[in-house]
Amino acid sequence: MKSRTKVVVIGGGIAGCSTLYHLTQEGWSDVVLVERDELTSGTTWHSAAQVTNFGMNQTMVGLKSHSIALYKKLRDDPEYPVGYHHGDGGIRLANTEAQMQGYRHFASMARGMGVEFEVIDAEECARRHPLIATENLLGGLWDGQDGDIDPAQLCQALAFHARKAGAEVYRSTPVTGLTQHRDDTWTVHTEHGDIDCDIVVNAGGYRVNEVGAMMGVQHPVASMEHQYFVTEDIPAIAEAGHRMPLLRCPISDYYSRQEKNGLLVGFYEQDCKTWGMDGISPSFSNDLCPDDLDRVMDVLEGAFQRMPVLAEVGIKRVVNGPITYTMDGAPLVGPIPGKRNAFCIIGLRAGLGEGGGHGWLLAQQIVHGEACYDTWVIDPRRFTGHATVELTSRKAIEDYQNEFRFHFPHEHRPAGRNAKTTPLTPVLAAEGAEFTVVNGWERVDYFKPSPDFRPSLSFDFDEAFDVVAAEVQNVTTNVGLTEVNGFNRIEITGADRHAFLDRMICGTVTRRAGRVGLGYLLNDHGCIKAEATVANLPASDRGPERVWYGSAAASEYHDMDWLKLHLKADEDVRLRSLTNDQTILVLAGPRARAVLSDCARGDWSADGFPWLSVRECCIGFAPATVMGVSFSGELAYEIHVPNASLYAAYLALREAGQAYGLKLFGARAVESMRMEKGFLHWKADLITEFDPFETGLARFVTLDKGDFIGKAALLERRVAGPGRKLVTLRIDAAHAPAHPGASLMLADKVVGTITSGAYGHRVGMNLAYAFIAPDLARTGAVMDLDLCGERVAAQVIEPSPYDPKFERMRS
Repeated sequence: MKSRTKVVVIGGGIAGCSTLYHLTQEGWSDVVLVERDELTSGTTWHSAAQVTNFGMNQTMVGLKSHSIALYKKLRDDPEYPVGYHHGDGGIRLANTEAQMQGYRHFASMARGMGVEFEVIDAEECARRHPLIATENLLGGLWDGQDGDIDPAQLCQALAFHARKAGAEVYRSTPVTGLTQHRDDTWTVHTEHGDIDCDIVVNAGGYRVNEVGAMMGVQHPVASMEHQYFVTEDIPAIAEAGHRMPLLRCPISDYYSRQEKNGLLVGFYEQDCKTWGMDGISPSFSNDLCPDDLDRVMDVLEGAFQRMPVLAEVGIKRVVNGPITYTMDGAPLVGPIPGKRNAFCIIGLRAGLGEGGGHGWLLAQQIVHGEACYDTWVIDPRRFTGHATVELTSRKAIEDYQNEFRFHFPHEHRPAGRNAKTTPLTPVLAAEGAEFTVVNGWERVDYFKPSPDFRPSLSFDFDEAFDVVAAEVQNVTTNVGLTEVNGFNRIEITGADRHAFLDRMICGTVTRRAGRVGLGYLLNDHGCIKAEATVANLPASDRGPERVWYGSAAASEYHDMDWLKLHLKADEDVRLRSLTNDQTILVLAGPRARAVLSDCARGDWSADGFPWLSVRECCIGFAPATVMGVSFSGELAYEIHVPNASLYAAYLALREAGQAYGLKLFGARAVESMRMEKGFLHWKADLITEFDPFETGLARFVTLDKGDFIGKAALLERRVAGPGRKLVTLRIDAAHAPAHPGASLMLADKVVGTITSGAYGHRVGMNLAYAFIAPDLARTGAVMDLDLCGERVAAQVIEPSPYDPKFERMRS
């Protein structure tokens, strides 16, 4: 066994084997995989091994398409062929028009990734799958690439080709410990000796937290028992003359695929069970849980109704094994939060179908720092301190119970709610707040007109449309107040704080005390990594001279890791997170200054406190830090308040606002207003696939300053020219917004992809942002938006259609 290597991958299932293989494909041959038993002895060996192109976003579709292409290549490899039934086709059923509408959106989204789905009616579903009945069925989504693969052969083939490229695989080699050294390298301790390495990868499957504990981390991954059975032969299958398509049924919570001349039928029962919460026996390997078919009888009844043949056939065998889930059902693939040179590829509940793509994207991150797609949807840092295994288990149960039911826009399921709250959460709830969730935080979405107000789930504008319009109207004419909790806030102190930020940010970094600036951080490829406000606070009784670095709530772990990664040993810079200590109250509207002046001492006039100023003060008697910034395009103030004083500040603002028509508003109103102003959202419009020139942020780039992260790559990209450009669109539709991922078309060619969409109530336009082909990125250019299967006109307009000179927010 080697004593030194570049990367050690821990775990020999699909996650580990795919990572090892793709590391060699990226040019790293000095890599090792260690497995405690045999390859595929965990969840992989009993997988139902379905391989579909369907995904909830473009990144997932892209990695699944890579998996399919890879598996076809391995199937056809004469040296080590893999059993792969590709192209059997698959149907996702639907019995409501809302589900069918969602399928039409997913077809639009997938088209941008080169994947063609069909939305078919009930009769066509039955024609393509002759074993199903059409009662209570509207139709379904057809994936012609769907199929299944032999799990053991797949993993062995990946390991075989990795070995050929120089990698080594050590079976029967349990890891007993992990030690990280001062230079951030690792020693992997095993029962057969130690291996020193630069990078370690946790691909531990359902033993993920055993490996995590060796690093001192706990991952939000929980396991669920999952059952399927294999039937005796079914004559209709043998007589069909073709393989049966795969079937996924959200109506009855089951799936099926052909297994020889019978069917493999799996269940997502409501009476489901977590597994391994109190530890896993060391001897559990190539093993299963006890059968428990009584638990799935309610689901089985629905399967009998949909596929009557199941009631007439015997069962060959039953499989009940653990599968892993995360808090949102998507895996954790990427850097481990708070650790250097440590990555994970875990929580792969659909591991066999997706594993080829996940290992591909992870290997790119390890070797190149980024993958070809923005990987935030699978990034481990998207969950922060609230993401315990206990909370994950509740979300895993909920996800399991809804396995084939996708999330609608504005849908927030009940499990795990109130994970993060502030002193105002119950107060705002009493005011009628409907909450959305941002990184676990309960954030106001809008205020309900009545306690029983429940908008329908749809891809159309819902019943909250007029409610949001009224909130926007009051902000525009009077003054509004909302809470923005969870906003990422890092306090930066030390003499070199500005020099450090100047190296991190691609534009000019303001150094003046009492001033606020906006900046963008790039990755080593010259593309957008982060967006931050930089506020310079003078020394006071609250602290020394310092910078507050502020960014999106979701970026809490992401941005801290990025900043720490680039600190130099000789720099006088200290970073401290204040994210969970303070909350923002946003006061916005033409009367905002009057309200602030009535409850806070000091000169708040346009001359005394101009736009982009920051000042410490008291709101009533509550200590606060006020910034003159706006995400709405109106005169606005961000009032940062310690959570202990938040209620007091809120009461002071409410009392002062009574004379000025102050009303509460929520996140949906903010979304509408920021779209009208041309303001961008991190990980919607600001992603790692595009640079600031492509994203329309050239004004925030200062190329004639000193070096900054990504500068050399950005200069090369500027010479090469844009691959896509971000534009603002007016959508010719009154019934629905443009949804992220939807395709923009010229004839039958995809020319762009939507990133954000919302109705602009102040300008009376249905607005969207999109990255489109550069030759179309001109005002007046017209194309079609595939809006849930309907072609509607989309026209490029000038950005910031509301107050384009930014006069109102400076007033």
